[in-house]
Amino acid sequence: MSELNSLLQRLSDAGIEFVVVGGVAAVLHGSSLVTRDLDVCAPLSGTTLEKLRESLRDLHPVHRIAAPGVSVQNLYLQTDLGALDLLGSITGVGDFEQVSASAVEVRLFGRTVKVIGLDALIKAKESLGRQKDLLAAMELRAIASRER
Repeated sequence: MSELNSLLQRLSDAGIEFVVVGGVAAVLHGSSLVTRDLDVCAPLSGTTLEKLRESLRDLHPVHRIAAPGVSVQNLYLQTDLGALDLLGSITGVGDFEQVSASAVEVRLFGRTVKVIGLDALIKAKESLGRQKDLLAAMELRAIASRER
C-alpha cells in the first residue's frame, strides 16, 4: 500500500485534480478487500496530462493498453510504483464533475484527498456487475448500514 500512497502523493503534489475511486476508495471507507492498483477519476485535459507526465516521468510510466488511433478516455499506466488507472468517468456515477460532487475529503499523508462517496462507490461497483465488484458492494453496503 505504501507504493499506492506514494502515487497519491505525487498526484496531489502535482496539483492534479482527482478523486480516489475503486479498491483504494473501498479500503478508505473501511473495506477489508486488498487492491494492488490505484484508480482515480480525473478530467483528462491537456493540462492534467502535462502535470501527470511531469509528476511520473522518473517512474517510467507505460500505457498498459495502447491502441493506435483511438481517442483516450481512460489511461491505464504501469509505473515503477505500480498500476495507476486514470478514468474520465465512472460507470453508474458519471463524469469527473459528478464523481467529484459526491466525494468526501480525507486527510492522507498530510494532504486532503477527495474520495468517492460511499453511496456512489456502491452504485459504481454494482453497475460494473463483475463478481468481485458485487462482493465489494455487499461489504460496502454493510459498512454504510453500520455508519447510519
